[in-house]
Amino acid sequence: MAAAAAAGATPATARKALLTTTATLLSSSLARSRRSLSCSAAAASAAPRIAPQPPDLLRWVQREGGFVHPALRVVDHPEHGLGVSAAAAEGDIPPGDVLIALPGRLPLRLRRPAGAADAVLVQLAEQVPEELWAMRLGLRLLQERAKSDSFWWPYIANLPETFTVPIFFPGEDIKNLQYAPLLHQVNKRCRFLLEFEKEVKHKLGRVPLEDHPFCGQDVNSSSLGWAMSAASTRAFRLHGEIPMLLPLIDMCNHSFNPNARIVQEGNVDSPDMSVVAETKIDQNAAVTLNYGCYPNDFFLLDYGFVITSNSYDQVELSYDGTLLDAASMAAGVSSPNFSAPAKWQQDILSQLNLYGEGAILKVSIGGPEIVDGRLLAALRVIIAADPDAVSGHDLKTLMSLKEKAPLGPAVEASALRTVLALCTFALQHFHTKIMEDEAILKGEPPLTTELAVQFRLQKKLLLLDVIQNLSRRIKMLALDKSTV
Repeated sequence: MAAAAAAGATPATARKALLTTTATLLSSSLARSRRSLSCSAAAASAAPRIAPQPPDLLRWVQREGGFVHPALRVVDHPEHGLGVSAAAAEGDIPPGDVLIALPGRLPLRLRRPAGAADAVLVQLAEQVPEELWAMRLGLRLLQERAKSDSFWWPYIANLPETFTVPIFFPGEDIKNLQYAPLLHQVNKRCRFLLEFEKEVKHKLGRVPLEDHPFCGQDVNSSSLGWAMSAASTRAFRLHGEIPMLLPLIDMCNHSFNPNARIVQEGNVDSPDMSVVAETKIDQNAAVTLNYGCYPNDFFLLDYGFVITSNSYDQVELSYDGTLLDAASMAAGVSSPNFSAPAKWQQDILSQLNLYGEGAILKVSIGGPEIVDGRLLAALRVIIAADPDAVSGHDLKTLMSLKEKAPLGPAVEASALRTVLALCTFALQHFHTKIMEDEAILKGEPPLTTELAVQFRLQKKLLLLDVIQNLSRRIKMLALDKSTV
């Protein structure tokens, strides 16, 4: 695939540990039984492969019983980077053509223990929380990377030596993100890698060499970070959400309007996969798949890239009564009551999962909905302050921005102005202005700086788009009111 704050560890501390590349070399007598797990963490615009001259991946897939369309090549595309593209001399590829087909033995995934080493690997994977599933698959990848005779070596040799995910950003570029929710996730992953390194070392320190899943090699936060990043940037979750690495298929780049799609065949135990042309693929065009309709947080954290003008991007907020009271007052709403809702309002907030034990307080602005439905319903209900007016509408109506002023134009205008104030507050949390960000990007900064600045710039542009959209809606409400 394309190059994809918790308390305790600071970005600088985490980076120092993650940049450690001191994988211990075994004696020369053992050197032939494994490949080094030492890896670089410095991001580069054109990351080298694990092997300086890796095997031909297309030929390997074909040799092992797979199919590769004769028009496909692995090239460095000027727009999408290294990936699968249609060759210039082969002509267009029509819709419906099979582009790549993999037999069930080529996907790489966690497997049932086939020996003591596999059992140890599974025990380590079980210590990884589900949200960091990529680390579980990464352990399996690291196991195969350590072997000199790995069946998957032609695939692994073609993997990048470095990744552009934020856990490997220099400390200054982590700060350059300027967005607390992503900083929290970056630091959370850094802390996990530091703590998991200790658990791995403790576990492996008691394992006999013949049962060592990594052929006796030292595994540190750097190699663990590489493995987790390799899995997160390239894995697909298919056949019942089972994550697996699909050689060559994972070199198809991302697009929200892809020209190809994955077809799943077989079952979990024999996961045959193919890629089929969804539309005509022109000569020199990159083969693209849709990785998912996600905000830029997801794409940068797991894949290492940022999508400009991402219509699915969002700015995350917390549903906080004090903050909403301040936003409402800034918007000119009289006597807001978010921090002390009435009992009937509490009941509705509970139905929205914004009040009471176990409430999920994360809400968002942006994306296809423009305003998080739960946030919009809460704003309408609290500002209305009239149980009789609210009781005539179901939650679906109250949560939809498409519903035109269900509680009347005055309530609607106040709710939307409150959202405008929240957008303004969110913009104020960024330390730089849009023009400053654009000037930095024009200066052709290092890739990690470019990604960090582009990420925060897209958040700001999103907020401005929301402000413009809601401002138009407020004007229309005023026009409608004046014509009554």
